[in-house]
Amino acid sequence: MAQVQQQSAAVPEPKTDESETSISRDTMYKMLANQRRRYTIHYLKEHDGTVPLGLLAEQVSAWEHDTSLDQITSNERKAVYTALQQRHLPKLDDAGIVEFDKRAGTVEPTDSLRNIDIYAEVVEEGEFPWSQYYLGLSTITLALMAAVWANAYPLAALPDIAWGVFCAVSFTVSAIVHVVMNREMKLGGSPEPPAKPGDQ
Repeated sequence: MAQVQQQSAAVPEPKTDESETSISRDTMYKMLANQRRRYTIHYLKEHDGTVPLGLLAEQVSAWEHDTSLDQITSNERKAVYTALQQRHLPKLDDAGIVEFDKRAGTVEPTDSLRNIDIYAEVVEEGEFPWSQYYLGLSTITLALMAAVWANAYPLAALPDIAWGVFCAVSFTVSAIVHVVMNREMKLGGSPEPPAKPGDQ
């Protein structure tokens, strides 16, 4: 099983005025570091409104064990229910991400959570984050253009415009792939949560 080497979360600017949200980036990073909290946030982004803790625990358990709701066992559901009730939901409540009513057994997203889009990026062992990828691509492009400018062989065999088009296409294709992958990693952007290989 692949091991997660690095994890980051991109939290774009709020959809409303920045002063209207109380969730800082550092706080969101800490909350997203745990799989069950990510699943909780994903579920609440998909089901806006008050959610019974029991239903939330069932769905998180199903995602955690990669199975359907009718296949999870009572022990699996109870383990997630207890963890959410005693540890994760109080933390999310303190962070201003959810409103958790322990006595009523309900949870709902705060306006702050509703007003931001969250993208989680996981970098598996042996892979590079997108920031390093673009840095490397830029470095290679600069070196290539410098060699073309110096008429280095065999680059001089092609016109300068051809290398310029090659560099432009490289960045364009990379950007398209990045956008598609970002959409897949958006919390609350699809029925299933973003895949987190090796994360327990």
